[in-house]
Amino acid sequence: MTSVVPPTRSTGPGVTESRTAAALILADLRSGQLLDSAFERRTAPLDARDRRWVQELVWGMLRSRSRLDALLAHRVRGGLAKLDADVADLLRIGAYQLLHMDSVPPYAAIGQTVELTKRRHGIGASKLVNAVLRRVDRERATIEPPVPSDALDALAQRHSHPRWVSARWAERWGLAETERLLATNNEAAPIVVRPYGVVREQLEAMLEAAGVHTTEVPLVPDSVQLGPGVALTELGAFKQGLLYVQDPAATLVAQYAHVPAGGTVADLCAAPGSKALELSRRASLVIAADRHRARVARMVNGLTRLDADRVLPMVADAGAPAIAPVDAVLVDVPCTGTGTFRRHPDARWRLRVSDFAVLGARQKQILRAAATVVKPGGLLIYSTCSLESEENDDQIDAFLAAHPDFTLEPPEPGVVPDTVLDGGRLRVLPQRHGTDGAFAARMRRRA
Repeated sequence: MTSVVPPTRSTGPGVTESRTAAALILADLRSGQLLDSAFERRTAPLDARDRRWVQELVWGMLRSRSRLDALLAHRVRGGLAKLDADVADLLRIGAYQLLHMDSVPPYAAIGQTVELTKRRHGIGASKLVNAVLRRVDRERATIEPPVPSDALDALAQRHSHPRWVSARWAERWGLAETERLLATNNEAAPIVVRPYGVVREQLEAMLEAAGVHTTEVPLVPDSVQLGPGVALTELGAFKQGLLYVQDPAATLVAQYAHVPAGGTVADLCAAPGSKALELSRRASLVIAADRHRARVARMVNGLTRLDADRVLPMVADAGAPAIAPVDAVLVDVPCTGTGTFRRHPDARWRLRVSDFAVLGARQKQILRAAATVVKPGGLLIYSTCSLESEENDDQIDAFLAAHPDFTLEPPEPGVVPDTVLDGGRLRVLPQRHGTDGAFAARMRRRA
């Protein structure tokens, strides 16, 4: 349960701008857009408090969708499948406010969802939504969806993940560890920042002086975790370019890479740029490339704020890198992102079995192309934020079999904690390490 203050500004009688934004975000997701970009666009006119409220509602609903669907299905004649997809989403956000947001009075959760439905779908749909939400409110003290008899079905419903995803993880780790992973995916990801141009103690002092509570980060002790509810972009340390956001898993990938001190490095899938920044702590120059011009433009903005003069952003396709061979190449390839479900709860509902084949082919292409721009004696580092063997170990095993001039070479002991190494490869798991998931393999080209 939460205590975030509900929004007050409305777009007309009975509907706040925040609830309208939430409905538009969900419509964007159904059209194939990503949650982060839809959220940024739809909440741009809102103040910081209302943005946090929308994020709590949308992220929370997506993390609870299976359970909400199970209890709503028994209160909609014919089930949710008979409803328009937008009406189903409106029911979900109304039910989520009733059951999980203590700060929202029931009359507001019901009344404004009904009004929003009427505006978008007419009086008939709004009457259905009104009846269903009022029943949910009456039964809230005892409301629990029926528990499926199949253990995997029950697990997937309880923790709101697609059954097929839960099943493949259970086959690998067993039911108990899979349940820990699913539960971790439903926790809000903390904000972890890296000091830039200052040491951790200096940054902590600045943040504490600004009233921000900070805690240590066990796997990456020079990072800083911020307390909840922080308006990051309003902090003086942020405006002065003294920090950037980076989950410990991403930091560990860059540290595991352990690129040559003073060398030239290419990060061929660099946006949003935090790994390139981390690599620049050792390298004299990091070429930070991405094939999407808009993503490079956002990366440039971030690098400018930090005055990061060792990072050179550019638009380039990792599948055909137009650069001379360099000392080290990092390819953080496009992947299913199954290690970041807690941060991107929409991804679990967007994922398809066919994605492994489509992305796998792209990953293989990028890895082969990256190998051609590694100097003799240089390093090639492959990484993903996926937990899946098809995107991780299988790709590396196939590459090494086809490229005998490359060998796996983990960094020297102590560069990263032993707990995140597995046979010389980096493997960070949310359920074991409390971070995003990540995989990396560091390979040396024969001199």
